[in-house]
Amino acid sequence: MKKTVIVDPNFRRMDEIFSPSDQKRLHDVVDVIWGKDEPMPQADFLRALPAATAVVCADWRYGDVLRQASNLRAILSVSGGFPQALDYEQTYRQRIRVLSAAPAFARQVAEFSLGLAIASAREIAYGDRLMRRGEEAYLWHGNVGTYMLYEQPVGIIGYGSLARELHKLLLPFGVKLAAYDPWLGNGYLRRQGLQPLPLAELMATSKIIFIMAVPSAENEAMLSRELLELAQENALLVLASRAHVIDFEAATEMVLAGRFKLATDVFPVEPLGADHPIRQAEGALLSAHRAGSVAGGMYDLGEMVIDDLEAIVQGLPPRRLQLAEPELSRRYVSNRAKSPPADET
Repeated sequence: MKKTVIVDPNFRRMDEIFSPSDQKRLHDVVDVIWGKDEPMPQADFLRALPAATAVVCADWRYGDVLRQASNLRAILSVSGGFPQALDYEQTYRQRIRVLSAAPAFARQVAEFSLGLAIASAREIAYGDRLMRRGEEAYLWHGNVGTYMLYEQPVGIIGYGSLARELHKLLLPFGVKLAAYDPWLGNGYLRRQGLQPLPLAELMATSKIIFIMAVPSAENEAMLSRELLELAQENALLVLASRAHVIDFEAATEMVLAGRFKLATDVFPVEPLGADHPIRQAEGALLSAHRAGSVAGGMYDLGEMVIDDLEAIVQGLPPRRLQLAEPELSRRYVSNRAKSPPADET
């Protein structure tokens, strides 16, 4: 007899995260309750919860109901982060694994981050704008201030699933890789082929800096004005995780002043205000939070969810999604940008 799993992915759609073949596989592996795009009504959820082996959801919006979940073995979040309104202490007491689909975004974000880096260092989008205005400069004169990625000193801030995937893509360029991640030991980083550096030293010695740190209670505006001022002239910062980790206004001022380049897919408030000065910065390459939402790439998420469900119903540990660990779960903060006030939308 198949195990019962509640599948309530809203705000995501079923066909966004599950390919047609994986939708079939999902139903082959478990008895799916709900499995619709619309949010599951609370009354229906509470009726299904006592028998459920797992819950697949985006956010935990069901309240303090875990004690009713006597058979629950796992909560799988498809949002890209860990649910914030969840009693993690209770999940540990009941031995309920909480899993995040963050690793499913790794290939998409890594590929996009590499694209941002090359496009920014070579000023591809800026050159396109000049040509459209009839102001282009040819050959050498059009490459003043540009540089190649090959053999550059590159720093990575935060060595989680996104950065590990990016690391693979950087290897053919022969870059000199350094990393800063206070949640990982220096020995571990060295084993991955990285030079561990204090954050200030990484900022001062890297030509290209990939910012991929997960938002936590400890790293809000971690890249302060003082640290940003250490960046080399004409360095490149690629912001691929969340604007939570950087003093975005200070970075904007410095890019406008021509201190360094910035390529970013994320902003402190999304949608970005139409009058935000970063829009006027020629040294900025801007993307509207598109790195992790490419068609087809989202199928990685559904595949990982089903792979882990398959393990869970067999009494085996899940291996593909990211586990909320007791030492870290209290330290995560929301992985989403703030929304603008209602009168600005």
